[in-house]
Amino acid sequence: KVVLTNSAPAAANTVLADITQIANGNGYTTGGTAATISSSAQTSGTYKLVLADVTFTASGSMGPFRYAVLYNDTATSDELIGWWDYGSSITLAASETFTVDFDATNGVLQVA
Repeated sequence: KVVLTNSAPAAANTVLADITQIANGNGYTTGGTAATISSSAQTSGTYKLVLADVTFTASGSMGPFRYAVLYNDTATSDELIGWWDYGSSITLAASETFTVDFDATNGVLQVA
């Protein structure tokens, strides 16, 4: 899943409980939005995870947030996978959307 936060994650943050999410409501649900796997495969000793983009749609003022955080919702402790810094805080007005645009070619991560 992907959650939104306005607090900078740190290397010491390892589980979802370490992240302060934006307020629930106005199109955002605490715990975030599911990230759908487009492909998950190993080729020639390199594993690549590709996710479909995740879009948040505001039904009122949503945010502010600056970071999108990807975590493993199926793991017992909801371990963090990674996060993206959008450079400045973002607030969405009603009906505006924000898309976490995952790289469809290189994937979210590759492990060799």
